[in-house]
Amino acid sequence: MGTESLPRPTTAAGREGLAALLAGPERAVVALDFDGTLAEIVDDPEQARAHPGAVPALAALAPRVASVAVVTGRPAGVAVRYGGFAGVPGLEHLVVLGHYGAERWDAVTGTVQAAPPHPGVAAVRAELPGVLDRAGAWSGTWIEEKGRAVAVHTRRATDPQAAFDALRAPLADLATRHGLVIEPGRMVLELRPPGMDKGVALTDHIRATGASAVLYAGDDLGDLAAFAAVEKLRSDGTPGLLVCSASAEVPDLASRADLALPGPAAVVDFLAALAASTTSG
Repeated sequence: MGTESLPRPTTAAGREGLAALLAGPERAVVALDFDGTLAEIVDDPEQARAHPGAVPALAALAPRVASVAVVTGRPAGVAVRYGGFAGVPGLEHLVVLGHYGAERWDAVTGTVQAAPPHPGVAAVRAELPGVLDRAGAWSGTWIEEKGRAVAVHTRRATDPQAAFDALRAPLADLATRHGLVIEPGRMVLELRPPGMDKGVALTDHIRATGASAVLYAGDDLGDLAAFAAVEKLRSDGTPGLLVCSASAEVPDLASRADLALPGPAAVVDFLAALAASTTSG
C-alpha cells in the first residue's frame, strides 16, 4: 500500500529512518514504551491499560518486521497483563523488556527471564515510609511496588509539582545510600539499580536481532536514554526514527523527536498506518 496516510517526520534523519523501515521492514525493529505511549497516563498506574487499538495495530505490524519490543520500567509480566499481549495471533514474536531490560518476556514461550534483584531495592523499600513522613509528603503521594524498583507518585497530591520537587532531593539521597539511582518522570520518582535504562535494553535487543533500521516511540524522561541510543546507532550508520507521544509535561522529548504525535491514540493510528504501508519481505 502507499505511504500517503503516514505523517512525515520533520527531520532528514527521521525521514531516512522511516524510508529504511519501509524499504526493508523484515530487517527493522519497532520498539515502544508502554505508559504514555501505548497506554494513557492515569492517576493510578494499576489502572493503566493499552489503548484499545494498540494490540490490533501491533498484531498487524509484528509479522512484517524483524521484531516488536515493548521497553518499559514496569515488571515484564505486569506490562503483558495490562497490555493484553499474551496469546494474540500475530504477536507470537513480541518481546517485552521489563524493568529497563532486567526482565524479558517472549510471547513465543510465554515465560519471563530475569536477572537477580539488587539488594538496595529492599533496603530502600524499608526506609521509604520514614523518608516520606519526614518530608511531610504523605498526603496524596502513592508508592508503587515494582519488584526490582520502587516509585513514588505525586500526581494525586494537592500540588503535584510541589510534592515532586520537595521529594526529589531526599529520595535521591536515599537512592545513593543504597547504591541505586533516581529516575524522574511524569510526576513520579523511581528508585532503581544503576546500569538499567531503556537505551541499554534497546541497544542490546537491536544487536541481538541484527536490525538494519529501528523505530523507537516514547513519552517520558526515561525514554531519553533510548532516544540517545537511536541517535548513536544513526551516527554508526543504522537508520532510525524517533517518535514522541507528546505531552506538555515533557517538552524535552518532543524537541528531540523526528515525529511528535499527540498521545497514545495517535501513536496507535501511526502503527496501524505503518502496518498498512509495509509489505512482507
